Amino acid sequence: MSLWIKICANTSLGDAQLAAEAGADAVGFVFAPSPRRVTAEQAAQIVRELPAAIEKIGVFVDAGFDEIAATVETVGLTGVQLHFDAPAALAAQLRERFGPKLRILGVVHFDRSAAERVMAMARDVNTDALLVDSRTEAAVGGTGVAFDWAVASKTLFQNAEGRQPFIAAGGLTPENVAEAIATLRPWGVDVVSGVEAAPGRKDAAKVRAFVASARRGADR
Repeated sequence: MSLWIKICANTSLGDAQLAAEAGADAVGFVFAPSPRRVTAEQAAQIVRELPAAIEKIGVFVDAGFDEIAATVETVGLTGVQLHFDAPAALAAQLRERFGPKLRILGVVHFDRSAAERVMAMARDVNTDALLVDSRTEAAVGGTGVAFDWAVASKTLFQNAEGRQPFIAAGGLTPENVAEAIATLRPWGVDVVSGVEAAPGRKDAAKVRAFVASARRGADR
């Protein structure tokens, strides 16, 4: 299976179209406190202009079912990223409402207890993939900081058989994404700050270089 690539935290139609034209599989929109936050109405205006084939993923932090479901419907999202310690019941509710057409991503922040949390989340049949991200005291995502790939490879990624596929995130750039792919062999990769000119504004050259580097890395 080919590598899945998401360019996240888009705030404008131009940036989202850039990601699609560069060959990304998905674009992300942040619906949580962040310099990259967009409203459901802003995202809906962008999504209606995007190709049908590209996935549109909403990123939520500490959000409830009603808020997420309403945003999915207003925007026309094809997936959600539950970027917090979401209860299993939330994914189950979303699956019941939207069925298998909605891609549901869980998130694990890499630390000493990550493997234990992954084991628990692996039992959730309503989660399609697990995004492994870094975390800082100031931010739960878009940190620009990479986790320890060598350790994660041994403790998480190499033991992924029978579980949801893994998506690598956190500190990825056009310069290091191929190394991350070679080390982790993830199902997908997700980038925010590594392709930005400023928070919430993409750098076109970096977006194109990231997708190209990731594709080359996956083909090795």
